[in-house]
Amino acid sequence: MDSLSLIRKPIESELCRFIEIFEESLSHNNGLLQQALKHIKNRGGKRMRPILILLIAKNFGKVTLTTQNAAVGLELLHTASLVHDDVVDESGERRGQASVNAAYDNKAAVLVGDFILSTALLYVSYTKSDTIVRMLAQLGRTLSDGEILQLTNISNRNIEESTYYEIINRKTAALFAACAEIGAESAGANPEIVEAARNFGHNLGIMFQIRDDIFDYYDSESETGKPAGNDMLEGKLTLPAIFALKSEQNELMNNIAGKVKNNTVSAKEIEQLVTFTKEKGGIEYARNQMYLYHKRAMEFIEKYAQKGPIGDSLKAYLDFIIDRRN
Repeated sequence: MDSLSLIRKPIESELCRFIEIFEESLSHNNGLLQQALKHIKNRGGKRMRPILILLIAKNFGKVTLTTQNAAVGLELLHTASLVHDDVVDESGERRGQASVNAAYDNKAAVLVGDFILSTALLYVSYTKSDTIVRMLAQLGRTLSDGEILQLTNISNRNIEESTYYEIINRKTAALFAACAEIGAESAGANPEIVEAARNFGHNLGIMFQIRDDIFDYYDSESETGKPAGNDMLEGKLTLPAIFALKSEQNELMNNIAGKVKNNTVSAKEIEQLVTFTKEKGGIEYARNQMYLYHKRAMEFIEKYAQKGPIGDSLKAYLDFIIDRRN
């Protein structure tokens, strides 16, 4: 059995139901909107975020309609944020296919994103839980805050690991933290367990983002889903490069890093910085950080996870994040 099948096994029927509700939420009869929503549905994906919500809910109780509506609401919020992010980043692709802004235009993409965001609010209202509504609303604010912080940091010449983590905490870590938190809350877990679940998701999110950032130093776009140095082309310096630049004061590399930050870097210079990062142990350092957060996440599983399929699935979930290829 492959790792994804192992992860999904305890919640197969619940995940199928989630997909049905989610795809129904992205249905519309209007011509342009119908086309754009269908375009988004065709992306599919591994459903890692809703899977986490469902697993945590089942670990602490059962997957209810409240859980499903919360999962759909969160995934819609995340989807809307990606549509808007692609406009901000001027991205031409998302998961190997044209982004909404590339397939249509920026105006259409912003409006489609707004429609999906409104639909997220509708589905989370179906939970009839003020707490879950508040959790999702706070997540939306935090994600927007993280995007603005990242945008302003692009022009910041100071290269600090603390800023890198600050951005992650408001983006990927916040997203996974909300998944675990909402899953526990929907199952009726007590506040202490909900908070523990939130911390677990936070650690997962940091692992996920560091692994994603390491992909930027791979040579094969077909293996990772994005070209090498893509983050640098967008003005972003991630953990491996930050570590390498701090470990050795190299005037040439610092100048290239400055060019990354002000979007004047060439492909040749990115190649030089990628090579420097690898030589100075940046990839190793980032991997070690991933395993540090893996250890923290395992402490939650050992303390709170059921023995058997659910616990095995949560462990496989952690391993998948570290071992994934895209």
